[in-house]
Amino acid sequence: MIVCPNCNHQNPDGAVQCEACYTPLPATMSCPNCGTTVQADASFCGQCGNDLRTAASQQSAAIASPSLASDTSSSIPSLLPLDPLVPPDPLVAPPLPLPNSSPPAMTEPVQAAPAELPPPSAISAAEPSSYEVASSAPAASNAGGYVSTTQLQQQTARLLHLQTSASLELPQSLTVVHIGKPNERIPPDIDVSGFPDSEIVSRIHADIRVEGDAYYIEDVGSSNGTYINNVPLPMGNRHRLRPGDRISLGKGDKVTFLFQLS
Repeated sequence: MIVCPNCNHQNPDGAVQCEACYTPLPATMSCPNCGTTVQADASFCGQCGNDLRTAASQQSAAIASPSLASDTSSSIPSLLPLDPLVPPDPLVAPPLPLPNSSPPAMTEPVQAAPAELPPPSAISAAEPSSYEVASSAPAASNAGGYVSTTQLQQQTARLLHLQTSASLELPQSLTVVHIGKPNERIPPDIDVSGFPDSEIVSRIHADIRVEGDAYYIEDVGSSNGTYINNVPLPMGNRHRLRPGDRISLGKGDKVTFLFQLS
């Protein structure tokens, strides 16, 4: 079954869009190492931790290598006979003047009369130049007298831990944020090992993916599961996070976060 990331409706395997809300369903694939069903754009297998990007690149190289030779051989143009070169016409020098011939008369260039400039008094001093008009325009200011400037605000995402009221800000420089506990394979970007009841959280538990202004969460093979608003999130499926969504890592609602945007 494929769970819709928008309305959590369970769709049959092979479905392209949700039967309830018609949202496009994420594509899935089998892990080449353990055979577990994972999302097609996942970087790592949540069951065995296999690097899916390396397997995809090797498969693409194997498919492209036989066609590369045929494309290279077909791109070599056949040698065609070239047209014979045609010699250029000889240069003809101008005729030399005779010894007794007089040189041509030189004529002086006619100089145009300079245009008369209007006297300085004719220029109105009351009309300022365009530069003066631009420089004398006052800057726009608000009621307090300060110059107002337009500032772009960047969206910030946070996870509020309900049990301790601690706020964790998601790194803005990452497109994939790993949630879990310290390990040697995939170190977490959000470390929950210091929170109470963190023993129910797996070392590699869940990922939050950032795509433009949208945030998606997926379970990457945790032992006790991930719950969104008290509904289990199947492994390999993504859920688009909205402000106020309740994220529970593990059973029992013991390690719970609220997703916030500001």
